[in-house]
Amino acid sequence: MSEIRNTSPRGEDFEPVPAQAGVDAIGMAAGVDQTPLPEEDRSYSQGQLVLRRFLRHRGAMTSLVVLAVIVVVAFTSIGIGPIPGWWNKNYILTYPKIGDGSPTWAHPFGQDTIGKDYFALVMRGTQRSLIIAFGVGVISTVIGTVIGALAGFYRGWVESVLMRLTDLFIVIPLLVLAAVLGKIASGWGVWGLTLMLGLVTWTGLARLVRGEVLSLRERDFVTAARAVGTSANRIIFKHVLPNAVGVIIVAATLAIASAILLETSLSFLGFGVQAPDTSLGTLISTYQNAFTTRPWLFWWPGVLILAIALCVNFLGDGLRDAFDPRQNRTKA
Repeated sequence: MSEIRNTSPRGEDFEPVPAQAGVDAIGMAAGVDQTPLPEEDRSYSQGQLVLRRFLRHRGAMTSLVVLAVIVVVAFTSIGIGPIPGWWNKNYILTYPKIGDGSPTWAHPFGQDTIGKDYFALVMRGTQRSLIIAFGVGVISTVIGTVIGALAGFYRGWVESVLMRLTDLFIVIPLLVLAAVLGKIASGWGVWGLTLMLGLVTWTGLARLVRGEVLSLRERDFVTAARAVGTSANRIIFKHVLPNAVGVIIVAATLAIASAILLETSLSFLGFGVQAPDTSLGTLISTYQNAFTTRPWLFWWPGVLILAIALCVNFLGDGLRDAFDPRQNRTKA
């Protein structure tokens, strides 16, 4: 390694400085993580390293497989919209009860109290709950990221207005606010409920993003971007937010997991998905009195809610570890 020899105005020599030290200093000023990578990782780009870390996270990959199976089975079994599925029963019609003309294998999840196929009902409920959960996650992430980034970057009156708006949403109990908006959107179907829930669940993410942006805006690479005349919007969306992507992704996965639990609570209270449609929370609410006599009516939707929430949380852990710049190994 060559050396950089520094000389004072009087001709006196300072201690020789390795050239790599100067390179590292420049990298730190640019906001680039300088943790040495293992020899096997140095031939990969940053995107490839993130993918390798994620793929080697056993918990995340197991959760991804389980969640993918749930999604595929839910949307292909009974179909969606005009697209038919491979299951030969639907969630609306009633069928002869087991022992009165229907064999046991014809209804693997059993039947409800009036003879509906419970597998079809649970798959329909899973579809609705997944749409709401991921829809709310996307909407709340977009709103929370934009508000948090603007408040953290611009400071001043912009931060005051946006954060007081955030505080206003926070002081109102989420379940109460969601119940009121859910009742208003009850005639709008699943998509209306998804929009309403997304409009009230962004506050936590906004505060997280604001805190991250407050730290990043003081970094030297932001100062350098300002010095060369880069616009504020470009700095936010091209320089600041990409460095906060780890926080945003983890918060987004938590928002998805929270959304499915919130939808379950609202449907259980009667403010969520309305009949004749159904969701996992609606099924639990409808058949809660059958828990002692027909427990499978309660178990199946409950198990699926638990599985979806856990899978999303494990995926969030895997993504956090993959995006964390301090992770210098591809092994989980």
